[in-house]
Amino acid sequence: QVQLVESGGGLVQAGGSLRLSCVASGMRFAINTMAWYRQAPGEQREFVAAITSGGRWNIADSVKDRFDISKDNAKNTVYLQMNSLKLGDTAVYYCNADEDYDLDNVGDYWGQGTQVTVSS
Repeated sequence: QVQLVESGGGLVQAGGSLRLSCVASGMRFAINTMAWYRQAPGEQREFVAAITSGGRWNIADSVKDRFDISKDNAKNTVYLQMNSLKLGDTAVYYCNADEDYDLDNVGDYWGQGTQVTVSS
């Protein structure tokens, strides 16, 4: 099965920045869409951003002015650059992947998550 490993989370003060990384491995077929979701305690998991191997991307309206998604196809890696972090960004951030090119639907594969905590 596909394995996704996130890294880069941590504790930052409001207004700071973090860059999350997710590396995919164990694929028997190509991963063509990678995405980020986040889930705060007691809340539903929500979409953050997604990108295809061809470079098409989508970012949630709630963070589009502050976050950016990018990828390195050769490294099977997706990045989430988070700037101007707010308290409301505190969540576990999960990497998600799929073999299709669909930016809108949740992929089948999930990472273990990386905690992002924003303090005042």
